[in-house]
Amino acid sequence: MDQRFVMKCGGSTLAALPDSFFADLRGLQENGVKPVIVHGGGPAISETLAKLGIESEFVNGLRKTSDEVLDVVEMVLAGRINKEIVRRMLQNGAKSLGLSGVDGRLITAKPVANASEVGFVGDVTEVNAAVIEGVMAMGYIPVIAPIGIDEAGQRYNINADTAAGAVASHLGVERMIVVTDVPGIMKTVDGEKRVLSSISVAEIEAMIASGEIYGGMIPKVRAAIQCIQGDVREVVIVSGDEPNVLSKAIGDGGIGTRIVRD
Repeated sequence: MDQRFVMKCGGSTLAALPDSFFADLRGLQENGVKPVIVHGGGPAISETLAKLGIESEFVNGLRKTSDEVLDVVEMVLAGRINKEIVRRMLQNGAKSLGLSGVDGRLITAKPVANASEVGFVGDVTEVNAAVIEGVMAMGYIPVIAPIGIDEAGQRYNINADTAAGAVASHLGVERMIVVTDVPGIMKTVDGEKRVLSSISVAEIEAMIASGEIYGGMIPKVRAAIQCIQGDVREVVIVSGDEPNVLSKAIGDGGIGTRIVRD
């Protein structure tokens, strides 16, 4: 079985996941499945910036990234969080290798359109899929921190959802799994909250407009929508606390919410 999937997860969500989640990853790896993990780390970056007394603000959901902020972003994402995830996987018997988008020019980036407002925030222009394929061929799960680099060697802070969608698309993966702390997108039906098994992007926007999707759930679903690009046709939102969540998500085990292209 040579099945592959890309999983995106926030750094704080991943750190809090039970050992059983990582054991599930190991089981998939042993059965020939090839996962690729792209992680974020927003809360840990904010926390570290605050400790260092470096001011940080957001412009339309993107962290304003000066040279000073970029140093911290790279330190936290490629250093602390990336290695935390790799350690957890090794402790549970899953073979993994941590990388940032700078390694092997894995993620080539260019400045976002509003770079004058947000600084060194990047959009992905190219993913060096051969590096990821090589790591998988050696029997390791690639764990990727979303830092990009341009031809001149300038680093960029890249939104983890954007990076995950680009990695999946360049690998030709049609389904992405977004691991969060919620079981999926909920809708009240006959006075009872239920997880929707499937929803389109247009239906999500309608639910946001009507107030059915609100608060902290809005950025979660918008983030998942960002992953639908290129070859990626659907994104599954699942809770990492669910037993054997990844096995179920890749095997159509009726778990979470599938977000599909309109």
